[in-house]
Amino acid sequence: MHIPNTPATHFPTPPATGPRMLWARLADAATWLTPHSLLALVNRVAIAGIFWLSARTKVEGWFTISDSAYTLFRDEYKLPVLPPELAAQMATVAEHLFPVLLVLGLFTRLSALALLGMTLTIQLFVYPDAWPTHLSWAGLMLYLVGRGAGNVSLDRAFGVR
Repeated sequence: MHIPNTPATHFPTPPATGPRMLWARLADAATWLTPHSLLALVNRVAIAGIFWLSARTKVEGWFTISDSAYTLFRDEYKLPVLPPELAAQMATVAEHLFPVLLVLGLFTRLSALALLGMTLTIQLFVYPDAWPTHLSWAGLMLYLVGRGAGNVSLDRAFGVR
């Protein structure tokens, strides 16, 4: 006798094992590893690498800002409004912090927006002829600001949209 609104069987499907488990995991990955997620991951790592490598040129060891970094901000960059010492410290911290957040996919939109602001500052006040490079960076960051980190991120794990 069949009772309405109940499954035909009372026994759950056994968990997949062996090749069935592999196919089940691949099918599950296909649902969260979307083209957007892959593109966002590539963008995050690419931008993070650019700024991280720049940050590492400004320090001695892990935490000490080098004298050459201060000289660079004082003699070459010459940002308006900010004293060179403060600008060097802010840039060094930002170039270390935001790339790490991007790789983790944590606060991705905010991190990309901060680095986009930094790129705009560099473009306007430091290297105005480097617009092709800065435009390519901006394209990657604008994607992240607009679309977010994707599924392969801590933003997604924590439910940040």
